[in-house]
Amino acid sequence: MQRTASLFCAICLALTAVASHGAPSPTPVPEVPVPAAAVLSPDNPGAFDPAAATTAWLETVPADKRAKSDAYFEGGYWLILWDSLAAAAILLFLLSSGISAALRDWAEKFTRFKTLQVAIYGFSFILIFSLIGFPLSVYEKFFREHKYGLSTQTFAQWFGEQAKGLGFGLVGGCIALMILYAVFRRAPRTWWIWGAVVATLLAIFASFIAPLYVEPAFNSYKPLSDPAIRDPILAMAKANEIPVKQVYVVDASRQTTRVSANVAGFFGTTRIALNDNLLNQCSLPEVRAVMAHEMGHYVLNHGGKLVTYQAVLNLITFGLTAYFFNAAVRRRGGRWRVRGIGDPAGLPLLALILTVILFFLTPVTNTITRVTEREADSFGINTAREADGMARVALKLGAYRKLNPSPLEEAIFFDHPSGRARIRMAMDWKAAQLTCGETKK
Repeated sequence: MQRTASLFCAICLALTAVASHGAPSPTPVPEVPVPAAAVLSPDNPGAFDPAAATTAWLETVPADKRAKSDAYFEGGYWLILWDSLAAAAILLFLLSSGISAALRDWAEKFTRFKTLQVAIYGFSFILIFSLIGFPLSVYEKFFREHKYGLSTQTFAQWFGEQAKGLGFGLVGGCIALMILYAVFRRAPRTWWIWGAVVATLLAIFASFIAPLYVEPAFNSYKPLSDPAIRDPILAMAKANEIPVKQVYVVDASRQTTRVSANVAGFFGTTRIALNDNLLNQCSLPEVRAVMAHEMGHYVLNHGGKLVTYQAVLNLITFGLTAYFFNAAVRRRGGRWRVRGIGDPAGLPLLALILTVILFFLTPVTNTITRVTEREADSFGINTAREADGMARVALKLGAYRKLNPSPLEEAIFFDHPSGRARIRMAMDWKAAQLTCGETKK
């Protein structure tokens, strides 16, 4: 739940992977019995109460597990604040201590080419920022994940992947900064407009190349060989005109116990993938429910819509950043030795302002994502027709996402619908007496 400036979103890449041999068939997972209140009687469908059914599903989770998942997710509320404060403190330190200006001066002594100066500065800046922030990352991404049983890595394995991620961040970050600062130098008055455009294009480009060049460094994808699981997924894909002929399994259990899947890509890179945790922890109806949800993102063009929303937010945040950046340089630029927007020594100030703005935009960005996730849920339940499968998966996702938050909590902190909201959607669908797969429950 870490929030950093959108500039760092263009800088840092870390994802998951691509393909070779067939994945082994998973051991069949027994389904959790449907609670009595959630059973739809064909003889008396009008007696079914979606609210009571939702409560019955939620009550199947033991109190200790509910308390543990609530503590994990609620702790994330504070991490949004601490991550932003930590980033702001590091950036302010680099700026006010003169380190940023010294890095700029060193780069200028090394070469007279502006673009190369930015690359040298950017490499040093990203490395220093990452090293100072590393202790918080260790707690948040390693010790805390182990405390709640969500990580499967040793520290050496985790550290190795963090080093890989830093390597990608250094390369991608330097390239992004060279492009952005070329724009800043050419358009010192309207840089915020063109910067927003370039940041959006960089995000699109990163989404395109990540499955091909970044993900293979972290995981391996293998074709799913079990026809009992593969063929129903491909049938749903074909029915919804998703251009794929194979389903891939990613070995995410090397890193985590979380279940996930995705349908991603464009320009010939479209791919259906699910992680091995989903296969090992979920029954076929649950897998179908998850995959139908992911197909919903593709069919409903959520990738394009989210890019559009992000472009608008980029324009707003860059516009606000330009105002505060110019004001800060006028007042303290001399003390910080920042010459203007085209000076890379001003990067900590730029990132600091963006960090603060994005912190306050957290409810907005979460709501945008949550709305698209709810749309995908609606598509998924109508495609898979697995109401009970959707309810069971919602409970499993509750291992790290609070199942029954208050409306205010959900509005501010949730970038996905809560477990309660998802189960209620499934039970409302069930109450409409639609068929759940091949069974009536």
